Amino acid sequence: MNVLAAYITRPLKLLRGEILVLPGRTAVLLVCLLLLLFPVISQEPYILRVLILASIFAIFAASWDLLSGFTGQINFGHALFFGVAAYTSVLLNRNLGWAPWATIPLGALAAVLAGLVVGIPCLRLRGTYLAFATLAFPLILLGVVYAIPRTTGGELGISDGIDSLAGSRVASYYVAIPSMIVLGFIMWKITDSKIGLIFHAIREDEVTVRASGIDTTRYKLMAFCLSGLFAGIAGGLYAHFVKAASPSTLELLLSFQVIIWAVFGGIATIYGPMAGVIILYPFTEFVLIRYLGGLSERSSPIRYLAELSEARLLIFACIVLLVLLFMPQGLTTWLRDKTEKVCPRCKLQNVAWRRKCRVCTAELR
Repeated sequence: MNVLAAYITRPLKLLRGEILVLPGRTAVLLVCLLLLLFPVISQEPYILRVLILASIFAIFAASWDLLSGFTGQINFGHALFFGVAAYTSVLLNRNLGWAPWATIPLGALAAVLAGLVVGIPCLRLRGTYLAFATLAFPLILLGVVYAIPRTTGGELGISDGIDSLAGSRVASYYVAIPSMIVLGFIMWKITDSKIGLIFHAIREDEVTVRASGIDTTRYKLMAFCLSGLFAGIAGGLYAHFVKAASPSTLELLLSFQVIIWAVFGGIATIYGPMAGVIILYPFTEFVLIRYLGGLSERSSPIRYLAELSEARLLIFACIVLLVLLFMPQGLTTWLRDKTEKVCPRCKLQNVAWRRKCRVCTAELR
């Protein structure tokens, strides 16, 4: 009984002492619970599809932040990891008959190898030189995809003979959402550890870090590999959910889209890019469609789709610009600064309306 009581009281103490004491962590907990319980509220296939894709892209955005946000190694070709894993998972599944639970990890390993291929030649580059160098790799792979259409499907991609992520839409939902929560927590713990501290230091002043005796080359290469691993998992989940792998998973638009999500949510936070996707992706998918649906009554279907696409892009751009103008550090960072304070002595986060630190009882400014 004592052992059972310890297993019960330990999570409760963690919940009360570490999570519920801060508004940001409480909000994350509530969002996670809402997502996990959403199929109880509604099982509308279209809504579940949007949330599944949002969770997959949230993993992808957080993986970009792990590399570019924390180490400062700006990657304009992050879709490379996503596309490599998608094609690897699909090819293994279709040609060898392996199940998705086996092909997705192997696709992630292929993305790690892609991280090594990109990281090793780019280690000596910085700033814009590094950004444009990473931009070249997905274009090179895109050319390879077009050059061997019998294997990759060419411009049409691969869309036949692929196993689904799970047996039903709800089952796929309960694969994607817990994966997002678990992988997001793992990435956050990485950045909150000694490795994350070194990543931060490399971003701020790599020369000083190297002078202190730390092998910055090894840690930058580690960042490329870890980012590729998580982006690869997202790519494998995406390929098996949509049951296709196409050149769109390697296009530059996807690489720039993930940067927009990360900047909107707040870089160097992990949860910021994930929140950016969870907010923006469903919004652009069905909120605007509901609002602008009346256009279909006054125009032809083709013109309606064109107007809808243009309107979605325009409103999306306006939202991002407003956030960058008034919240230059991102939405979640702005909200955190409004609701939390950092203790000047122990550097722990506290609720903004507290007068003394919850740990060291120092006066909060």
